[in-house]
Amino acid sequence: MEKSVLEEVEKIKDEAIRSFLELLKIPAISPDFGGEGEIDKANKLIEILNNSFNFDKIEKFYSVDDRAKDKVRPNIIATYKGEDNRALWIITHIDVVPPGNMLDWTITKPFEPKIIDNKIYARGSEDNGQSIISSLYAAKALMNKKINPELTIKLAFVSDEEAGSKYGMKYLLENHNYLFNKNDYYLIPDAGNKDGTFIEIAEKSILQFKLIVKGKQVHASTPDLGLNAHRVSLELAKKIYDNLHKKFNSKNNLFDPPESTFEPTMVKGSSSSPNIIPGLHEVTFDCRVIPDYKLDDVLKEINRVIVKLKEKNKKIIENKEFPEIDLEIIDKNDSPKPTNPENKLVMEIKKTIKELRKREAVVGGIGGITFATFLRAYNYEAVVWSTNDDVAHQPNEYSIIENLINDSKVFATLMLRLR
Repeated sequence: MEKSVLEEVEKIKDEAIRSFLELLKIPAISPDFGGEGEIDKANKLIEILNNSFNFDKIEKFYSVDDRAKDKVRPNIIATYKGEDNRALWIITHIDVVPPGNMLDWTITKPFEPKIIDNKIYARGSEDNGQSIISSLYAAKALMNKKINPELTIKLAFVSDEEAGSKYGMKYLLENHNYLFNKNDYYLIPDAGNKDGTFIEIAEKSILQFKLIVKGKQVHASTPDLGLNAHRVSLELAKKIYDNLHKKFNSKNNLFDPPESTFEPTMVKGSSSSPNIIPGLHEVTFDCRVIPDYKLDDVLKEINRVIVKLKEKNKKIIENKEFPEIDLEIIDKNDSPKPTNPENKLVMEIKKTIKELRKREAVVGGIGGITFATFLRAYNYEAVVWSTNDDVAHQPNEYSIIENLINDSKVFATLMLRLR
């Protein structure tokens, strides 16, 4: 039976690619990034589901977002019933990041997919379009062979992954938690490596914050009359960078890199001329923290540094004390407990990779955040796996057709084997 299903995946390869190209033509960019949201792409996906598949049920769980086209952010769940109500979930996201600098797209335009040398170039091809199609056509291979699997298959196509998941995975978990079951299996094909031998079971905590330093703007020739916010901001950023690395320096070999990272990523200053000492300066940090530490402890250290630096640089100008330093939290998400490396889904993926690809898979953690983090926070043991070249978010993003088909074979095998 497994052999005939894998052969069927090969037979429907051209249809899978055609559906892939149709979806890649449609932007699905969050309003957070200036887009209209995912509704156009969701409508095309629903059309494909209705016209080409035999799902028992297709459900829509749309969250409200006044900024988006039609004021909704679509989340779709397609169900193929098995003998058991327990389910294997494969959860992908339909949104994509913006193209970035259009001049960097040298092979094709972001939403004009092109096939060259067995690669499909387009924004969203690897992240996460490849896995959308791989999961769909794995299910279709079973449908075409009229196989009723032991477990129910649930394919979820979710919005807002790239901008925090408020309208997607978080929305489903907070408002429709009855959909999920502790005994279900949860596969998130949104991270991996080139040969498909990496199974992700843990994710670092994420903390993003902005430091806003307010000083007193004056002419550059008379710095004593004001307070240089830029200089204070540089000193503050360096002190925070050094202190965080020194205080939170443990290593966790589940991750690569194994240590926490605390990186300044953006700066913004108010000076528009070289002879102006700026009165305002901002610096933004992105921190990926191993689960050994709590983010509240990281924030305590940041605030301690701020208080100490303010005292060191304190200056009274026109009866007002400078510098003023504000700490603005952009994103804060403590990593939940990792998935058990002996989880049955983990073990079945390892077994399947060894049989189909003759390779040994390993488990580990990543610094990024996928839907798995939100599922794990609700004590659902999610597993992240796919095969990719790690070109997500880059110009000239691509998906390798061989990865598309081979991942579909892995998904189909799991659909057949899991009990």
